[in-house]
Amino acid sequence: MSYDFRLKSLVPFADQFLQGAFATIELSAGAMTIGLAIGIVCAVLKAQGPPKIRLLVNGYVEIIRNTPLLVQCFFVFFGLPSLGIHLTAGQAALIALSVNLGAYATEIIRAGVESIHRGQIEAGVSLALTRTQVFRHVILFPALKNVYPALASQFILLLLGSSVVSQISAQELFYTAAFIDSRTFLSFEIYLVVILTYLVLALLFRSVLGLLYKMLFRR
Repeated sequence: MSYDFRLKSLVPFADQFLQGAFATIELSAGAMTIGLAIGIVCAVLKAQGPPKIRLLVNGYVEIIRNTPLLVQCFFVFFGLPSLGIHLTAGQAALIALSVNLGAYATEIIRAGVESIHRGQIEAGVSLALTRTQVFRHVILFPALKNVYPALASQFILLLLGSSVVSQISAQELFYTAAFIDSRTFLSFEIYLVVILTYLVLALLFRSVLGLLYKMLFRR
């Protein structure tokens, strides 16, 4: 069985593919940053907060981790306007991805926080460190170091899963590919390019995350 590859026909759309790839990078990086912040705050509250706050955090984590990301995207983009909250597709995508990552990051970081031995915390207190200093240097920093590989893997999964937001018309790589496909009908060539692009992006993010690990924790 022979097939006539028509990759040259996609050359005029190269700029659109690049724009889609950069949009995916921007969306993923933003969601990673916000999601990590959510995860840190919720992990601390879940480990050391009052019972009612821990109950709320547990509820958030369980709801997000046990419902599809696509449904969460639809809820933010199509559901919230019923409450008077109107968002663009890009804003809804960023919120949905950030909230989704935050739930998974919460559990990962919580495990890291709980891995810190009580004796290390008491040692920090005995050295007259403030509560903020103990939390930052004795608890949070070592906890993040312990769970960094798991967080990095979750970040990559977020990058690859960001294609879901194309279903709410967020203009990232997969949305761009679907648009080009509707104009050219070169499905095989287009999605081959998409696969290779996601592969490159995943390897790029993995390299950047590895470099960050060396910068932050190997000192």
